[in-house]
Amino acid sequence: MRPGKGCGRRLLWGVVGLVGLCVLATAVSALSNIGLPDHSEQVDYLSENQKALLAEYFQVRAALGEQVWPGWGTLDSPVVVYNEAAAFLVNYEAANPPDGWLKVPQMAARGGPWQPVPDDDFAGQPYYRQTLPATGETPQAFTVVVGEQWAASMTTKEWTAIGLRQTIRDDLPPPLAAIFPYRLVGRFLLRGSDGYISLLAHESFHAFQGAVAPDKFAAAERAKAVEATYPWENAGLQAAWQAELDVLAAALKAETTAETAVLVTQFLAQRQQRRQDADLTDAQIDFERQREWLEGLARYVELEIWRQASYSDYQPHPLLADDGDFDGYAGFPTRWSQEVDQIGRMADDVGDGRFYYTGMAQAVLLDRLLPGWKETIFEEGVFLEDLLATAVSGQPVSLFPQMPDDT
Repeated sequence: MRPGKGCGRRLLWGVVGLVGLCVLATAVSALSNIGLPDHSEQVDYLSENQKALLAEYFQVRAALGEQVWPGWGTLDSPVVVYNEAAAFLVNYEAANPPDGWLKVPQMAARGGPWQPVPDDDFAGQPYYRQTLPATGETPQAFTVVVGEQWAASMTTKEWTAIGLRQTIRDDLPPPLAAIFPYRLVGRFLLRGSDGYISLLAHESFHAFQGAVAPDKFAAAERAKAVEATYPWENAGLQAAWQAELDVLAAALKAETTAETAVLVTQFLAQRQQRRQDADLTDAQIDFERQREWLEGLARYVELEIWRQASYSDYQPHPLLADDGDFDGYAGFPTRWSQEVDQIGRMADDVGDGRFYYTGMAQAVLLDRLLPGWKETIFEEGVFLEDLLATAVSGQPVSLFPQMPDDT
């Protein structure tokens, strides 16, 4: 039976409508890109919004940090934030900070003298700045040492958004770069002010790791040298990783402790079999474990501080009352769902990004299965998978022998 003319017209107008919507969406996206800044509004001072974000970070960490990780909430740790031209040092106790910062773990000196920012303050106290070197060196988004204090290091929120847009634009062909919905994608990837504050917590935990366990921290950073030799694109290894990640995500979704323990046992068995089948070297296995300890734990803290703030009666800093990009941590359930879903999409990812997720997931599972695990994880030779094996077996178990310090 042949379709009638009416059906054909409806189909035609449906196509025309779809094309029209696409054209309209393209035009709206292109218009929304007009006026997007390509540089910070001010580079010599911290903006009032940046100060509000920092004030909230310090407040939420003081209020909930000890519940997230014992010792982290009370650590006296400064913060370095930077834009395209200058770095700023806040919450530093000494009146005259020593020059520059130390890049870790090499402890290589970088930067120049810190100068008090004139006619301005942070929370009633002076803060400091320095012009970034012409060589392009920055403190990076990680942790640095200033004097004898480990400090969290992070781009300003404004420069973070600009940098993300620039990175995306540079990877797109010119016609697509002009119409790409940077605002929408940026909002999704950066997760607003809530996400920025949690990223400050992430980098702050790196400072905590370095201050509390400097040798283990240094070993975890040195392990990254193996990244170039890791067989990321081996199809068989990718398939085995996919099976492992799927079990790990399922364990996070389990509704009972018994079901969680069964799935964790499967995860550990799958992990051991994957390494054996892929004939990974000792150094490559150690790379996995070390990066899970370093980045996975920081990711765990990043999410846990958000969760604690979301499900408690915590009241954010009043300075953020006028921040339209701040959601008061109400978006945690969506963020958590996205994190769990992303675990299953990391099997073919190249680089250590998957270990942010696998380390974080193991930490969450340890919260359920082995209370008190945080007292042990900073000890030499102890890694997340070892504690999970202990949790499900009742006996201390190591899935891999301890590596020498100079690995």
